Amino acid sequence: MKIVYKGGEGELVEKKSRFIATVAPVESEEAALEFIAAMKKKYWNATHNCSAFVVGERCELQRCSDDGEPQGTAGRPMLDVLLGEEIHNAAVVVTRYFGGTLLGTGGLVRAYSKAVQEGLRGSIVVEKQAGALLRIRTDYNGIGRLQYLLGQRGLTITNSEYTDVVVIETLVPEAQVAGLITAVTEATSGKAGFLAQEQVEFAILDGAPLLF
Repeated sequence: MKIVYKGGEGELVEKKSRFIATVAPVESEEAALEFIAAMKKKYWNATHNCSAFVVGERCELQRCSDDGEPQGTAGRPMLDVLLGEEIHNAAVVVTRYFGGTLLGTGGLVRAYSKAVQEGLRGSIVVEKQAGALLRIRTDYNGIGRLQYLLGQRGLTITNSEYTDVVVIETLVPEAQVAGLITAVTEATSGKAGFLAQEQVEFAILDGAPLLF
């Protein structure tokens, strides 16, 4: 599932009204409410601090607030952006400083939606998935075959040890684990051994693995 690995900010100006979107990862309703309260305290002099958050593997907990804007013009459109992007466990506050010109219902919906999109662009969003951390032992003759098999599947070697044998470590999505074990066994005629298989949740960021 897609999550916010690192929160960020985005900003836009519509008819002199300034919209500042702040995004944060949250794991519970309590954490989301604390974040929203902190943003309201930070931007205490703003015209509005509208908010939305989603929590859970199926986004089962959803809340939003228009914070004084016309009903349905801020919080719901903000929440719809999070849901549309399929982002889990995230909260966003859009702070508005009124610029003196009314935007109308449609203008408000567009502005708050675009602000959230800008906030997400300023954040780091990753795809978290279930998988296994595999440690594979082979001799020096088998390392080339292993590297080829992993490369074919888009898998990265996260660690390697070279002694009298070679031990490599790789992160494998859950759906690929059984197939990889079979392929490695066949390619090395059973000479490769699996030292450990740890169930993990992980993501790849800029080619580097992240463990959760």
